[in-house]
Amino acid sequence: MKIIIVGGVAGGMSAATRLRRLDESAEIIVFERGHYVSFANCGLPYFVGGIIRDRGDLLLQTPESLGARFALDVRVDTEVVQIDRKAQTVAVRDLLTDETSVEHYDRLVLAAGASAMSNASEDSTVPTHTLRTVDDVDHITAVLASVAAASAVVIGGGFIGLEAVENLVHRGVHVTLVQRGPQIFTPLDPEMAAPVLDRLRERGVDVRLNATVTGTSALGIMLSDGSTVPADLVIDASGVRPDVTLAAQAGLRIGESGGIWVDGTQATSDPHIFAVGDGVEKTDAVSGSGTLVTMAGLANRHGRSVADSIAGTPGQAAPALGTSIVAIFGLTVALVGWNEKRLIAAGRTHRIVHTHPANHAGYFPGAEGMSIKLLIDAESDAILGAQIVGGSGVDKRIDVLAVAMAAGLSASALTRLELAYAPQYASAKDPINQLGYVASNLAEGTSVNLQWHELEEARSNGAVLVDVRSAGEFAAGSIPGALNVSLDDLRARLDELPRVPLIVHCQVGQRGHTAARILTQNGFDVRNLDGGYRTWLAGTSSLVVSPIAERVLV
Repeated sequence: MKIIIVGGVAGGMSAATRLRRLDESAEIIVFERGHYVSFANCGLPYFVGGIIRDRGDLLLQTPESLGARFALDVRVDTEVVQIDRKAQTVAVRDLLTDETSVEHYDRLVLAAGASAMSNASEDSTVPTHTLRTVDDVDHITAVLASVAAASAVVIGGGFIGLEAVENLVHRGVHVTLVQRGPQIFTPLDPEMAAPVLDRLRERGVDVRLNATVTGTSALGIMLSDGSTVPADLVIDASGVRPDVTLAAQAGLRIGESGGIWVDGTQATSDPHIFAVGDGVEKTDAVSGSGTLVTMAGLANRHGRSVADSIAGTPGQAAPALGTSIVAIFGLTVALVGWNEKRLIAAGRTHRIVHTHPANHAGYFPGAEGMSIKLLIDAESDAILGAQIVGGSGVDKRIDVLAVAMAAGLSASALTRLELAYAPQYASAKDPINQLGYVASNLAEGTSVNLQWHELEEARSNGAVLVDVRSAGEFAAGSIPGALNVSLDDLRARLDELPRVPLIVHCQVGQRGHTAARILTQNGFDVRNLDGGYRTWLAGTSSLVVSPIAERVLV
């Protein structure tokens, strides 16, 4: 059997090496239009920042090493330009000689990935590059090495943009981050993104929200807000689109998300052609609809799966959760599943839990806080998504939640998970268990919560806000118009509270829940402000810089 793979790196090379391990006799050819077939693309920003010092560490395999170990015919600087499905051939152009040849295939694997939306150019007034290839980092580091006290503009506050910002600052570059929309890192909801914006500005990053780049001049980069910022370099991280050019020209089915449609075995609408990687549509784990998820882990896993399918042992790909993580100046930001914005846009009923636990026992030195947001189906109690922002321990918790989602555990079932505990690693009630306790209370009706962005509407309808923190906490910062009755004094002061709907809150929600239970059992109509003062403060601060219209989140 002759198998041709179009594209290397994560998806293509996982397919090629797995195929060889399954079939020693197959002829396997890999065509890669770039000069490098296997490199650590997720490590590229860290080479720019000098964290990874040896460029060679980014180059995982070469055509020669892959040929020696796996008997693969790897041809770099070679582009597949056309597919003839009827003849089962591909037209291939050598980018160095411009010569074209034709190769027959029994099975074809498309792993072309995604292409940048930017118009990168070395010839513009200010050199503009993406941050996706080894060539990109070579150009970027060359520019930075040639300029003392360099300035840079990064376009886009997503995963790559944030990593670029952090590493440029680490290298001593002054950075302006330009974000088209009103919020940094849009996969997060506003109140969860607020600490990320704060951290960027604390580290000296000039963040421009609701702005775009309109052009360049001798003075630097011109922005849509009318300002011009100095720049020796622009890194365009404004996003990617699935590369479906070959597939569309060949008449293969394109999915609803814009990626190449595949079934559960990674087969396209042509049974002889398979596809993997960032250019391929995945099945969303929450909705079951087609979606795009551009993550290296999925590309590697699906590359292995396509090899199994071709070798005759097909399995069904699991739906995509979109589990992801990024670090920014000591903050770890992680997410899985859907956010609240997406749930509201889809009209899906849901409940929300905000918690602010420490990563391990508070009495043990070095405890770090984290903020967690859990999104739950209001009818089934299924976990729909989660977001975590904090320090140490964030990665562990997001992985537990991802496994819980994949296993179909309900939010309330998190109470029953038996997780490793020692004071330096966790608390006896792990943050995951705490999420389950709150979720269980909501599901059983033991507690009724109110979200930060629902507070003003509730108060306009006559509800009274009661702050149950201590007088000292209240004096240090409070929600305007709130009554202060500390939790320890609450039972003695019930007669002072009006018999109208009450909203109670503490710092993070736990004392608020206790107060709500006291008041409910004394005949009050009461709701607890979810996540307490800390969540409200983050949410309302996000509105200062990113006024969002309907229901705050849409």
